[in-house]
Amino acid sequence: MAHIQVDNASLTADTGENLLRVCLANDIYIPNLCFLDGMDHPPASCRLCFVELDNMASPVAACKQVVRDGIKVRTDTANVRRLQKSALRLLLSAHAIDCGNCPANRNCALQDMAKFLGIALKQDLFDQFLKSVDVDRSHPCLDYHPNRCVLCGRCIAICNQSTDGSCLTFAWRGTDTVIACYKNDPIADPNCSDCRQCEEVCPVGALVMRPPKHQ
Repeated sequence: MAHIQVDNASLTADTGENLLRVCLANDIYIPNLCFLDGMDHPPASCRLCFVELDNMASPVAACKQVVRDGIKVRTDTANVRRLQKSALRLLLSAHAIDCGNCPANRNCALQDMAKFLGIALKQDLFDQFLKSVDVDRSHPCLDYHPNRCVLCGRCIAICNQSTDGSCLTFAWRGTDTVIACYKNDPIADPNCSDCRQCEEVCPVGALVMRPPKHQ
C-alpha cells in the first residue's frame, strides 16, 4: 500500500497501480484519450495526460507512471497546461467540428477537455487538415468517420481484448493515418454486430454501428 500526494489531496493506493487510473478513480480529472482501464501497456499516444512529479525534471504521461509510496504529483502547473493545450489544439486542427450532427454530442471527450482547458473547439491558430473521405463504409457493420477520429486507438485495443484477433488496425502514416478493418476476414463480419465495444469506447463518435439488415 502506498500513500501519495496529488495536488492538495492525500491518496492511498496499491503500490504499482497505474497513476492515471488512481487519479481518475479519485475524481481528479486529467485530460486523456488513449487510456483504457485494464491496459497493461498504455500507448501514451494522445500526449494529454501530463503531470509533474517531484523527482522528474519534465512533465510525464500519467498513464505510464505507477504508484510508489511518497510520490508527489502536480496536475495543474503552467507547463502541464501548456502541453495539454498544444496537444488539444493539434487534435482539433484535424477534427471536423460539427457537434450538432455527431452522436457523441454532449458526451464527447473533446468537448469535455476543451471546456476544462478553456479552449474554443474552433481554432483560428491552425489550418484545418481534414481527410478527403468523410465516411468510410468498408467495414461490414460500422461506418467510420475519419474526420471525427482522434486516432486514440481505443477501438483497436478493445477489439484486441474482445476477439481472437483484432478486426481493426491503424492504416497509412502521418496525417493520412486512419482506422481500417481487415477486409474479407470472416472474423470481422458475424461477431462485430453483436459486440459493439469499439463503438462504445470511441470518445468522439467516429465509429457508428449501422442498423442490422432485415432478413
